[in-house]
Amino acid sequence: MSTAAIPRFNHVAMSLSADALSESGRSDLLAFYGDVFGWTEMPTMTVDRERLVLRCHSHEQFVFLHAADEPMHCGNHEHWGLSVDSPEALDALLARAEKFRDGDVRVEIDARKTEDFTVLQLHSFYVRYLLPLVVEVQCYDWAEGFDDQTGT
Repeated sequence: MSTAAIPRFNHVAMSLSADALSESGRSDLLAFYGDVFGWTEMPTMTVDRERLVLRCHSHEQFVFLHAADEPMHCGNHEHWGLSVDSPEALDALLARAEKFRDGDVRVEIDARKTEDFTVLQLHSFYVRYLLPLVVEVQCYDWAEGFDDQTGT
């Protein structure tokens, strides 16, 4: 399959209460996800108490938030993942999330950890703020001589 034909992730969608998508709710979401991840509002998509679309550095990568009478509820293990290029980039995001948490106790962070899979060290932390799904931030640190796409 050519690389042009390979499907790729472009968005995640979650339902929230209408209150969470009110002006003040959107402001809270934009403050955290903007400060920590650099995401921005797609203002032409915003509908008060109905919809907020967070642009994740590209028009083709976004988080789609919509109101529902019965919003999504998730436990602590339901998550979606973001990848960064280095342990330093991961630590920088973690530091921004921790700084935000200093002023807002609604930020939930699971400690940074490293899992050793011999050919791969997987660095990660989990963070949640006002959304039903947790965000896992990961960095793949491949052993020398191993290909980061195939693991061989």
